[in-house]
Amino acid sequence: MRKNNYEFDFAPAFWLPSRDPEVLDKVRNIKREDMEYTNENGFSVRVVLDPKLVMVQDVFHRIYMSDVTDTHLTMIFPNQWPDAYQAIAEMINKYNVSCRNVDAFAMDEWADADGNVAPLTYGAGLGYSFRTHFYGNIREDLRPDVEHWHVFTNENKGDNVYSSIIEEVGGGGADVVYSATGWPGHTAFIDPGVEEFHADSLEEFCKLGSRITTESPLTICENSLFAPMGASGDVWAVPPKAATIGPRDIVNARERFEVHNFVNPGGDSWQRMISRIELYGPISMECPASIMRLGKGTCYVSEAIAKPFGSWTNGIADADLF
Repeated sequence: MRKNNYEFDFAPAFWLPSRDPEVLDKVRNIKREDMEYTNENGFSVRVVLDPKLVMVQDVFHRIYMSDVTDTHLTMIFPNQWPDAYQAIAEMINKYNVSCRNVDAFAMDEWADADGNVAPLTYGAGLGYSFRTHFYGNIREDLRPDVEHWHVFTNENKGDNVYSSIIEEVGGGGADVVYSATGWPGHTAFIDPGVEEFHADSLEEFCKLGSRITTESPLTICENSLFAPMGASGDVWAVPPKAATIGPRDIVNARERFEVHNFVNPGGDSWQRMISRIELYGPISMECPASIMRLGKGTCYVSEAIAKPFGSWTNGIADADLF
């Protein structure tokens, strides 16, 4: 039998970002019919069945148009999405699309406690995946020199160095940045509350460029669930630091493209709540990915992520178990 409106009030753990109870209550209760919008900056939210399929066609279309119009294209990509990158490469090869005008940037890479960046020989590395599963699957006669598929190294890991390369190559910034928010609300490895991205205001935060940074506990837990680290909760297999782009690279991009679609086969998802905090909470340093909403772009949310949810505060009925 259910208990009647039994309340147990508590504050979220002190180390969690976005702890405002009013914001949390608001975003938990966003209805599916109210999820889509376009804000004053030209940022939209769209709910679709499979956002990754939309991303694949978007990437291919941009690369195709850069070939047809002979126009330079600068793109920033997340990792690791080998299935998506292989599909893009397959279409490039099938339709003989030249990538000669493309500069592609991996947005992050692992680093050890001393800030040494993972080498391209590291099989679980982000640069390894980016070069192997994306660049490596493009037919040799269609791809540019490998140096146009940019990755973090020990040579470019210094503060703002990678950001400066993006700006130099992209005429002030990337044409488009693709991303998918993480458990603590990060984009790339721009985690909330870490010293490396400390700022006294949102304006100052948005000026911070690439650097080596410390990963938050939630980021380490999240990555232990992914295949490169064994998909088994092996938090000990996740490096403690990372090289990453900065908020400045998100703000400088001429367009933003986000994908929210992480759902396990049983329907559970760690991304369902943080997706709502990013898209319907305040734009703040507490949820770094929320700065996506400061400029033109689109976040594609899957129907599975848009699914309503709640906790068992009134007890558990048989229907709750399925």
